[in-house]
Parts: sequence; structure tokens; C-alpha cells
Amino acid sequence: MPHCPSLEESDPLVYEALAGERLRQQSQIELIASENIVSPAVRAALGHEIVNKTLEGYPGSRFHGGGRFVDRVEQAAIERARQLFGATYVNVQPHSGVQANQAVFFALLQPGDPVLSLDLAAGGHLSHGAKPNLSGRWFTAHHYGVERESGLLNYDRIAERAAAVKPRLLIAGGSAYPREIDFARMAAIAQEVGAAFMVDMAHVAGLVAAGAYPSPLPHADIVTCTTTKTLRGPRGGLILSRSDALARQLQAAIFPGVQGSLHSNVLAAKAVCLGEALAPDFKDYGHRVVANARRLAAALQEDGIDVVSGGTDSHMVLLDLSRLGLTGLAAENALAAVDITSNRNPIPFDRPRPADWVGLRLGVAAATTRGLDEADMASLGEIVAQVVKAAAAGGGDDEGSRQARAAVARLCDAYPPP
Repeated sequence: MPHCPSLEESDPLVYEALAGERLRQQSQIELIASENIVSPAVRAALGHEIVNKTLEGYPGSRFHGGGRFVDRVEQAAIERARQLFGATYVNVQPHSGVQANQAVFFALLQPGDPVLSLDLAAGGHLSHGAKPNLSGRWFTAHHYGVERESGLLNYDRIAERAAAVKPRLLIAGGSAYPREIDFARMAAIAQEVGAAFMVDMAHVAGLVAAGAYPSPLPHADIVTCTTTKTLRGPRGGLILSRSDALARQLQAAIFPGVQGSLHSNVLAAKAVCLGEALAPDFKDYGHRVVANARRLAAALQEDGIDVVSGGTDSHMVLLDLSRLGLTGLAAENALAAVDITSNRNPIPFDRPRPADWVGLRLGVAAATTRGLDEADMASLGEIVAQVVKAAAAGGGDDEGSRQARAAVARLCDAYPPP
């Protein structure tokens, strides 16, 4: 049998980079809302030899032989997603949330059809019709926003916008709207104008699974999501529906519509994470995520930091740094210097250039997975407030920064990643 060198032997550069990434994750607090920490079981599935298997099609109807074990894995993922979300139709093959969204567009629309979705600066997503994205180039995208004073959706105004636009597809959800969405009202708006109604719950899928955030499944025609973020799984997408009415179109939209062969190892990891989400302790996890996010938001507000919409109903806290005269990028860099990872983000009515954005997006899903509780979130809020205020005042690597780094290090030592 030929010698199979280890990764360290065969590619020292990649080995060292991966070792560095492991250390980074252990020694920093991850507050990026789109990130989480997968279990060892999910990692094991991602690295399994099943990655070698190429298949196209669906269980029982493949275009390659040798797929009986992948069929078992995919069917398990489908059944677990059905149980978890109360769905009738499930497609677990999308390689990402974006490709899940593309498949919905492919199934329901023709190029040039009107689409109505949440504006990017108000918390929407690129794949919902943003101009730089394929969805914005191939379809006629229109957007609704939030109220300037409250940062909240105004459903009467959305209804007015829908009546004017008459979209073929109405989309709810996005990547930076921290509050609950009234899915029943959005469904009624879609019905009034004859539009299909899609919800992208990528960020809150795990919270929905845990019963910590309202489910869109009873109201939407189609729901898409990712299996990462709050669902704590691998990078990939799902398509769900409460009925089989669109099953044929959606199956064909994924394959052969926007994808070829499936990622067998990712399917296995999806099945594992969906099984984990069915366990009773995941419900507790989802509720702890929301409680932690609310405590972080409150701590930041207590320290004089503006929070968009005045709080959160999810895992996400969106900061408005305009009153401090600080950009999101400057805040992101200042927090990185004390080992807190975050990301700049537009806030409602923000400036168009990313370098000028005054928003910072924080998320607590990964930190909650590590075990941080509400008391820790209060401490973390104090650290974040201290660091961004110092950055706004032009502060550098002073004693305050050293103390902040030390406090973060203590949290990392107390709560190692699983």
C-alpha cells in the first residue's frame, strides 16, 4: 500500500494555516452573526471518505451507481428537516443559501419579472435582488425599507409598495434585521397582490428550530435557509415548504437547474446537525442565544452605544456608530486588536460606500455555543463599548486596550470551543 503522507508532511503551508486558524478560534471571541461552532460529529462527517462519492439526482433516482449509502444519508437529512421545521417538502442539496434562493427564482420567475424584497441597507441580502448580484441583474428588483426613527418594518407601507410594484415574488428576511417579522401579515400582503411569498430565514433557522423565533413555515410558500449560523451546521442550504405544490419545480430548479453533483460529505454533516437540533438541549440553546443577544444589546445601550431598532429579538445586535463619528470598519479593526471578531455592516439609510458605513453587526450564536451566559454578555458589552469609544476618541494601544485583551483572554480560557 502506498505511503499516505499526513497533511503536515504533504502541505506544511496549509497545515500551518489550519493550525493558526484553530488557535485564532480558541483565543478570540467570535461575534460575527453569520458564524457558529460546529460539533466534532459535524466535523467528522465533513472529513469522511463519503466526500469521494459523486452523485447527481435524488435518492432512488441517481445518475451514477454506488449511491446507496448517500441515499440513506440524504433521506435522513430530509426526514429530520421535516420533523424539525414542520415541513412537507424539503430539499437538502443546495450548496449554499444563495443557491437555494437562486433555485426559487429559477423555479418561479422569468428574467425581468418584478421582485420585492428588503433593501440591503435595511438588512436585506445580496441574493434578494441587489444590483451587483445575479438576482439584481436578471430580475427587476424593487425594495422596501424600515422606518427611519424606529428601524422597524412598517407593514402598511410594505403593502402600499407591493400594490404599486405588483411583484411576482415577495421576499421577507435578510442578513441584518434583528427583530421578529410578522410573517402572517407579509403572507397576506403577498396574497393581496398575487405574489408568491418566500422567506429567507438563513440567520434565524436555528432559533426557529428551537422555538425561540416565530416560524415562517405556516405562512410562506417557500422557505430557504442555511445550515450554518444559528443552526450550527456545515456551510450549505435548505429549501422547505409546508406543501408539495411546488416540489417538482423546486427539485428541477436545484438539479439540473442551478447545480450539478451534490456534496456528499456536506449532506452527511447536514444530517448530523439536523439530528443535533432535534435534541432537547438545542431548544435550550436557542433560547439562551436570544437571551444573550438581548443582554448584550442592553449592556451596550447602558454604556451609551446606539442599537438599531432599540434592541433585538434574535441572535443579532446592530450598532449605529454615527453619533460617535466612527465607521464600522474602524470599530471592527479596534475590536480585532483586542481579540473580538465582528463585521462592519450598513445600517438603515447608511452611506453607499462600504468604507463609509457606520454600522457594526454583532452576533452571539458562536459565543453561546462556547457557553457564555448573560453575565458574560454584560461584561462583553462593557468591553465592546469601551473599545469603540476609545477608537472614536483616537485611542491607540493604551492600558485600556491591554485590559480589554486580558478580559477577553479570561473569557476564552473559561469557555474553550467544543
